Amino acid sequence: MATKVSICSNALLMLGGQTINSLDEGTDRARLASNLYDSTRDDLLRSHPWNCAIKRVILAPETTPPAFDYGSQFLLPGDWLRNVSVGPRGYEVDFKLEGQMILADGDSLSLRYVFRNANEGTWDTLLVTAMELKLASLMAYGITQSGTMADLMHGKFKDHMKAARAVDGQDEPPQTFGDERLLNARFGSVRGR
Repeated sequence: MATKVSICSNALLMLGGQTINSLDEGTDRARLASNLYDSTRDDLLRSHPWNCAIKRVILAPETTPPAFDYGSQFLLPGDWLRNVSVGPRGYEVDFKLEGQMILADGDSLSLRYVFRNANEGTWDTLLVTAMELKLASLMAYGITQSGTMADLMHGKFKDHMKAARAVDGQDEPPQTFGDERLLNARFGSVRGR
């Protein structure tokens, strides 16, 4: 099971460095990993709607509505990183994101979002590897003093992310666009020919 320390240690091993036993152990490599970890995790989770980092909530409106254009405002969850969908499937709503609020009309709001999943043990293995590679690319110069190593690790990260996004996206059924009944009525007879 992946942990913060195992991810950082694997990133260090990719660079030929020594592993760590704790992010608080007082070594330069542990301090470097500790300084980079949380923001890198949040950036990586925000970069793609990873299935292992999706939540659903129904938000209640704040007591004070926005000054104009929308009837309600809804406070984003504290672990929010990115919207996946606003409104129930097939009935997405018009909204604006402003600060920590979603402005929309209605007395409740269905929200699917990417959350700050800090439990690495629940991550997909492709996300774990992506995090290790991203950390290795960020720590490469500090650990190895080599710009070439930093570029190499960044290239490996980018290649891995292409494959990881594709595989993660295949875990869900394909998206449909528009009203299928309308498409079937319009083009259904063409398919039968």
